[in-house]
Amino acid sequence: MSRTSQDTPSKPRQAYEIPNAKAYSKNSWNGALIEQIEPQSPAAREGLEAGMRILYVNGEELRDMITWSWEASDYEVYLEGIAYENTPDEFEFECTLTRELGEDWGITFDGAVFDGMRICRNNCVFCFMKMLPKDMRRSLYLRDDDYRLSFLQGNFVTLTNITDEDIDRIVSLALSPLNVSLHAISPDVRAQLMGKNAQRGLDVLNKLLNEQIEVHAQIVLVPHMNDGEELLKTLEYIESQPMITSLGIVPLGYTKHQSRFSDSYTAHPDEAAAVIDTVRPFQERARKAYGRTKYQLADEFYLAAQTDPPAAEYYDGYPQFDDGIGMVRTYLDEALETIRDTEAVKKLEKAAATLHAQESQLVIVSGCAAKSVVERFLQQSPLRDVSYVLAVKNTFFGGNVNVTGLLTAADVLPACERLQPNTYLILPQLMFNTQNMTLDNLSHSEVLSKLESYNIHACIALTTPRGILQALSTIFCLC
Repeated sequence: MSRTSQDTPSKPRQAYEIPNAKAYSKNSWNGALIEQIEPQSPAAREGLEAGMRILYVNGEELRDMITWSWEASDYEVYLEGIAYENTPDEFEFECTLTRELGEDWGITFDGAVFDGMRICRNNCVFCFMKMLPKDMRRSLYLRDDDYRLSFLQGNFVTLTNITDEDIDRIVSLALSPLNVSLHAISPDVRAQLMGKNAQRGLDVLNKLLNEQIEVHAQIVLVPHMNDGEELLKTLEYIESQPMITSLGIVPLGYTKHQSRFSDSYTAHPDEAAAVIDTVRPFQERARKAYGRTKYQLADEFYLAAQTDPPAAEYYDGYPQFDDGIGMVRTYLDEALETIRDTEAVKKLEKAAATLHAQESQLVIVSGCAAKSVVERFLQQSPLRDVSYVLAVKNTFFGGNVNVTGLLTAADVLPACERLQPNTYLILPQLMFNTQNMTLDNLSHSEVLSKLESYNIHACIALTTPRGILQALSTIFCLC
C-alpha cells in the first residue's frame, strides 16, 4: 500500500478497487462484465446492456483490458459469448460492432482484469498489508501481484508468479513499461526479504530487460537488511541495466500491528542523509551519461534529513510520483507559483481579511510528515497570521505511519474536537477513497456532519496551495 506524504497534484492514472477479487485461476473466468453502456454508442446499437458478459473478442478469450485494447483498436470488432451474468449458455449471442472515426465503443467494463486478480505469493517481511489492523475493508487486505495491473495502472509487482507464457505475452505485445519491486540483488538477501520465490522474480526481470522491456524499479529500504553494501550492489546492477529507466527508493514503513520493526530512517536524520549521500554519485553519473537522474529517493528521506529535495528537472518527469517521490518538490514549486501570482495573492488577502474580521482561523489538516511543507506555504502567504497546520498523529496505524493519505476519522475527529468554534477547517481529500470513504469506513457526509456538531466550518479539498486557494474561493465567494 502506498500513500502520499501530503496532498499534491495527482497524476492522470485511475486505480480500480476490486473488493471481491479472487486469486488468478483460469477456471474462474466467465467473461468480461459490462458495467455501463453509453447511449447511442456502437455497443448500444447492437443491443449490449449493463450486466452482460462478453467471453470472446475477435476469437480471443477476453480476460483483461490488455486483450480488449489490442483487439478493439480498429473500426470493427467481433464479440461472442454475450449473455447476462446468470443466463444459461443457450442464451448467448454474438455481434459485430462498427464505429466511425473518433467514436468510442461505448462499453465500460467492471475493472481491468476479468479472470481474477493474481495474488502475491511472497512473504515479504515489510509487507504493509500484513501490518494492518483487523476488521478493515476487505479490499485493503488484497495483496495483488498482477503484471497486467502493473502495465495498465502502474502497480508494483515482483514477477515471482510470472509463467513462461506470461513472459511471451509481455514481450510479444511490448507491455512496457512495467513497475517492478526489486528490493535487492543478492539471492540470499532477496530470499530473506521476500521469501522462497524471490529468485524467480529476478530471473524473469533479466529476461524482460534482455527483450527490451522498459522497467521502473523500486526498493523498499529496510535497515540492516538491504541497505549499506547490499544497496550499493543493487545500485550497481541497475546502473548496468539501461532498460531500467528509473529506480524509486522508499523507506520501510511499519504499523503498531506487528512486532518485527520498531525503527526506520524517518526517525534518524543522519541515517536518512547517509542514504541520500550513497545514491548521489549514481544520480550524477546517470545525468552525465543519459541526461536523467534515474535514481530517485522518496520524499521521506529529504523530510527526515531536514533538507530540500532536488529541483524539478531532477525528477525526470516524475515517473514514480504516485509512490511518494517528488511530491514535496511539486508542492514547493506550486507554493512559489501561487505567491508570485498577483490574482491569487489578492484572493488570499481577501480570505485573510475575512477571517480576521470574523476573529476566526483557517486550519489545514495534514499528517505529521507534511506539516513543515504546508506551513512553509502558509507562512509565505497572506494567510500567515490567520492559519495554521493541524498535524494529526496517526494512532490508528501507529508505528512510523505519518502520511496524510493514511489518516483516519478515528484520529482526525478527536483532534478537531479541540478546535475553537467557528474555525474554518480544510480536510485533505487524500483521506478519502474514490467512494468518498475513510480507511476506517466513514463517509464524507458522516465526517462533515460530526465536525458540524463541533461548530466547525469544514470542507474537503486538496491541501495543495492551489487547492487551498480554490477551497477558500468557494467558502468566501472570492472574485
